[in-house]
This record gives sequence, structure tokens and C-alpha cells, in this order.
Amino acid sequence: MKKILIIFICLIALPLCVSAKKIKVELEKCIDGDTISIKKDEIITKVRFLAIDAPEIDKDEPYSVEAKDYLCNLIKSGKNLYIEYDNKADKTDKYDRTLAWVWIDNTFLQGELVKNGYAKVAYLYDEYKYASELKEFEKYAKDEKLNIWSNYVPKQKTKKVKKSKKDEILDKINKYYDIIAITLALILALITFNITSKKKNKSHK
Repeated sequence: MKKILIIFICLIALPLCVSAKKIKVELEKCIDGDTISIKKDEIITKVRFLAIDAPEIDKDEPYSVEAKDYLCNLIKSGKNLYIEYDNKADKTDKYDRTLAWVWIDNTFLQGELVKNGYAKVAYLYDEYKYASELKEFEKYAKDEKLNIWSNYVPKQKTKKVKKSKKDEILDKINKYYDIIAITLALILALITFNITSKKKNKSHK
């Protein structure tokens, strides 16, 4: 019974292990800061780096050329290029580009791009494998104002001032001022109407 259970667990875990395995590929060319063209078994495919977004060269965005050059130099400085699929992400995007984590030797390319301010964390539609790591890298790049974050101004956290009971009462009065004013006006109108009616009744007697 134990053997059957172990085999069953292995069969379930096998697809996860296979899909998370790094696949060795060859670089065909760098396209921009978050896209490359690769060759695997003589088939050329575009790979869009998962969970990040680098400045667009086509739109002439700041640091787009620098991001591409940084990525290309990183890849060319290593020996072995790998891609890794994420179990919780689609395998391709709407442009039919492969979505994957990308490594050069043991260097995580998405991490290097984000950490050095050449890309930001983006397109997170699930709890991807390296998402939390990328968020830490992005925080570091923002704090250090690196490249795309050079003009970054952190949002100031506004402290809530605790109001006194008197101020809270005044706030409530202000909030319901119109209702109170209308109610008082109606009461006064009714009182005036009653007094006028009584006077008329007396005069008729």
C-alpha cells in the first residue's frame, strides 16, 4: 500500500518538476530589455521575460537602449543560457511569445534587470515563483534611485491625527447641518402655524 501511495505522489509531482526544470537554449539575438530571440533544436522562438517590463525601444522611452545593452552584455558574459517555465503562468502571451524566467549560468536575469533599475515588476497575475524576490529588488532600485527610478519620489505616508471628542461631535454636526437646519425650520413653521390658527379661532369667537 505504501509503495502504491509513493508512486501515486511521484506521478502527481512529476509534471510540476518537469515544468519547473531549466531548459538550455542558445541566444539568437537581443531584442530589447525584456525580450530575446532564442534557438532550441533549430527552432527560433521569441522569449518575453516573465513578470517584468523594461522601457520600450520602439517608443523611445528613457533607458530603453541602456536596458537592452545591459541585458545583452550580461548574456554574452556567461556561457549557458536557460529558460524556466512557471507553473502558475501561461506558457505564451497574446503575441505568441514564450513567457519564462531566464538565466545565464546561475545569474537570474529578471532579478538583475530589476535590481539595477532597468525594468520594473509587472504583469503579475498569480503568485509566481520569483515574484517576492523581484519585489525586493525593485524596492532596492527605488530606494537607490537607479536608472528608471532616478526621478522616483516615494509617497509620503500621512499620519492620522486623533480627534478629540469635541471635534468629533462638531464634525457630526457639520455633516448633518443641513438636515438639522431643515428640521428646525419645519418645527418653527409648525409652531408659527399653530399660533396663527389659534389666534384666528379666538377672533372668530
